[in-house]
Amino acid sequence: MKKPKVIVLRTAGTNCDVETASAFQMCGALTDLVHINELVRREKYLDDYQILALPGGFTYGDDIASGKILANEMKYSLGDEIKDFINSGKLAIGICNGFQVLVKAGILPGINNNGIEATLSFNDSGKFEDRWVYLRNTEYGRPLDFARGRRTTKCVWTKGIKKVVYLPVAHGEGKFIPKDKKILSTLKRDKQIVFQYVDEKGKFSGYPYNPNASVEHIAGICDPAGRVLGMMPHPERHILGTQHPRWTREGLKKYGDGLEIFKNGVRYVKEKL
Repeated sequence: MKKPKVIVLRTAGTNCDVETASAFQMCGALTDLVHINELVRREKYLDDYQILALPGGFTYGDDIASGKILANEMKYSLGDEIKDFINSGKLAIGICNGFQVLVKAGILPGINNNGIEATLSFNDSGKFEDRWVYLRNTEYGRPLDFARGRRTTKCVWTKGIKKVVYLPVAHGEGKFIPKDKKILSTLKRDKQIVFQYVDEKGKFSGYPYNPNASVEHIAGICDPAGRVLGMMPHPERHILGTQHPRWTREGLKKYGDGLEIFKNGVRYVKEKL
């Protein structure tokens, strides 16, 4: 097929759109940076793309709550288009502020399609956390399953990536909190938990390894179909080896841990759509 087309949605306060577009371009996709008003005014059409990317930043200054205003814009101005986009089998990814938007628009976790089922709230540290973190890829959650070729997460974005990846976070409201115990139980049962904060040995630990005190150390989730990914850490900020903070001491690798996430998205579109 032709190169997959990615729409990187931006608005006032978005600041990671160019980096996100560059990551997809490195993986062979075509990207457009599109302001939400262009979609609302029907100057651009979501249906023309195969991947929707919501990058990080501080949309509308995170007034009211992080991502809430953009979430409402998407929900009330583009709700039908976004629903059709996702239901058609296409992909979406929300990073940091984009994850907050997906959750507060009710797109993630997407369990019952019945409103907001979780939130991302203020870090327990009471401050903006700007640090690198280790993430456990839950695909490796059950060693026997993995050895037998059975995936323990359904997320198409994380297929085959490393057991523990190293990515930066930069947020003040990153604490993932499900609406209730039933939602959390469903996330576990249906393999929607994609990334969890761990220490350098891959073990669960407290602050600063879990920088915001997220419930169950959750750093990223997917929708029930595995095609919509939301995560607080920034994969687009570690796509090159030179972006690793210790590359001069630990050795230079050509690519960073985050690039494989974008490769998976582009590969999926080429093979499935």
